[in-house]
Amino acid sequence: MIYPLLPFAFLYDAVTAIRNFMYDCGILSSRSYDLPVICVGNLAVGGTGKTPHTEYLIRLLQDKGYKVAVLSRGYKRKTRGYVVATAESTAADVGDEPLQMKRKFPSLMVAVDEDRCDGIDRLMADADTCDVDVILLDDAFQHRRVSPGLTLLLTDSHLTYADDYLMPAGRLRENRRGSKRADIVVVTKLADDVDDNTAMRYAGKLGIGERQTLYFTRYKYGDLYNSAGTIPLSEVGNYNMLVVTGIASPETMERELSRHADISVIRFGDHHDFTHRDYMTIHDAYVSMPDDKPRIVVSTEKDMTRLHLDSFLPHGTLYALPIEVEVVHNSKDMFNQQIIDYVRENSRNSTVSQAPDDRQA
Repeated sequence: MIYPLLPFAFLYDAVTAIRNFMYDCGILSSRSYDLPVICVGNLAVGGTGKTPHTEYLIRLLQDKGYKVAVLSRGYKRKTRGYVVATAESTAADVGDEPLQMKRKFPSLMVAVDEDRCDGIDRLMADADTCDVDVILLDDAFQHRRVSPGLTLLLTDSHLTYADDYLMPAGRLRENRRGSKRADIVVVTKLADDVDDNTAMRYAGKLGIGERQTLYFTRYKYGDLYNSAGTIPLSEVGNYNMLVVTGIASPETMERELSRHADISVIRFGDHHDFTHRDYMTIHDAYVSMPDDKPRIVVSTEKDMTRLHLDSFLPHGTLYALPIEVEVVHNSKDMFNQQIIDYVRENSRNSTVSQAPDDRQA
């Protein structure tokens, strides 16, 4: 199926190459900013773990005392222009991933704008957000109008950009040459740790340059939770479980849950808008499960912003499986320090550039 699509991929490559050439040569201009701007993105369409990695940076920077803002385009939202997420926002207002982050980090500044330059300008100028210390750009690797100070490029260990093809033959949004714009390349979703030989093989395959740093991460899953309580991951075998997802790559989550219990699965497309018919499908699958054990529905935190099952299933049936990332290959301290050093050295606020202990003295 790939080979008939290669001519279209070559055409797509030509169009994106011309666009990137125009930015690289200054024919099209990029803007930089006088505060730290970190871009988290990828070359492929969806599924590399951008949101969990953005949340990792949020925790890291907030723990160091920085005021963090996240700017996203708000994919599949029903609004236009610049919108700031609040406690009352819905996925239709700001998109599911920005809403997920706002719910998990209530003090976090979260905004959406399809024009990232306009979004950054608003974050820096508006009274409610002008004291932000660092801006995280979610999924903005191809948004060349912004020149971020630090760029993280994620690639899925199960299908790296070195093994993929350009759309429509594959999932790549642009040629793998674009990876050279990244300061940090992160291989995500590893099943386990990596040794030095494996790390060297990845570095060679991905073409890591001298100025780039390569890191490796894997998912770390927490206990299931909803507003009523939690279920330890070690105890999910005591339940009959229906896993419902609307994400690009649900396989990693499904593998983790199947390690602990037998599961039934219903998959929808990424950022899926659930309809009445979808809810009836979920309901029918739920009631058809054996009743020898309590029945629950498990989904992702992102899907929880769009799933509204209370009218179709007993209250408290739906649980979220939280995901965090863990930096492996004994590189966590180095990764954290590279992020903190960038923010500290590029801060527009002299007090922020000091170490947290110095600021408290």
